Amino acid sequence: MTVTLHVCITCRAGQTLAEGEVTPGKRLHGAILDAGVPEGVTVVPVECLSACSQGCSVALSAPGRWSYVYGRLSDVHARDVIAGATAYAAAPDGIVPWRSRPEIFRKQSLARIPPIAVVPEAAE
Repeated sequence: MTVTLHVCITCRAGQTLAEGEVTPGKRLHGAILDAGVPEGVTVVPVECLSACSQGCSVALSAPGRWSYVYGRLSDVHARDVIAGATAYAAAPDGIVPWRSRPEIFRKQSLARIPPIAVVPEAAE
């Protein structure tokens, strides 16, 4: 199953940027792509994850799995983000054992969101 790694590309990480300067979020997105995205992980740039006060942020999600939002990231964390996404993709329910997570995922989690319950449609 493919999991989605959303990367906020509009994040300024609290910086005042000059006209035309690349945002820290776009730099993180580029560094993740340059690090090599593993099979089973789709990287999707998004315009805001509403974690603006927490530096650059990413979110991991997949149908039927717990979702996570991580913050206080930068382009230097790209390989750790990829390692975390790889571990998430291998976890059937999205819950990666704490000790198996990259350190940034242990310390910089902003939210954990339960899977959406699938309710069977009423019989007609």
